[in-house]
Amino acid sequence: MEVSVFNIKGEDTGRKVVLSDSVFGIEPNDHAIYLDVRRYLAAQRQGTAKSKERSEISGSTRKLGRQKGGGGARSGDINSPLLVGGARVFGPKPRNYSFKLNKKVTALARRSALAYKAQENAIVVVEDFTFEAPKTKSFLEVMNNLKVADKKVLVLMPEANKNVYLSARNLQRAKVGRAADLHTYSVLDANVMVVTESALAQIEQVLNK
Repeated sequence: MEVSVFNIKGEDTGRKVVLSDSVFGIEPNDHAIYLDVRRYLAAQRQGTAKSKERSEISGSTRKLGRQKGGGGARSGDINSPLLVGGARVFGPKPRNYSFKLNKKVTALARRSALAYKAQENAIVVVEDFTFEAPKTKSFLEVMNNLKVADKKVLVLMPEANKNVYLSARNLQRAKVGRAADLHTYSVLDANVMVVTESALAQIEQVLNK
């Protein structure tokens, strides 16, 4: 699949780049995407929920009746969860929700997410660019030139670029990241991906392994 390369003025440079079929042309695997997004969201959880349980609440621990000979069921204290006004059991405890996913499944999920974006024609390739100083106005101008200012945008750079990152930081619908840090959730979360030529080459190099 071929896509045109634009400059930051939004003009077609006349050059084309070929999107690798092994990355952008595969049959997307929805289950791999589901697992990777679930892994990402699980890792975002704080996991600090905590409730007081039977042994921690204030309440008498006196045994309600004798162990044997009373004719009824064995009884403990008033904190039993079976009794009205009793304590809770199996409440939430602080824990880590993150789980491991195999590298090949993660890579397949990322390729699948990129394949969906390619099918939707939601990948805009631009020449490598930078800003002399961090200015939100400069970033907005580029997005307007590329006709993506009204969409949720993910901008991928080959290396961390402080000026570009700071220029986009104040915009709610724009995210700037390194190609090496690309993950499934951010690709699916964006309506359009703006990728520099160098970043595109980096993505293909990493995901073609």
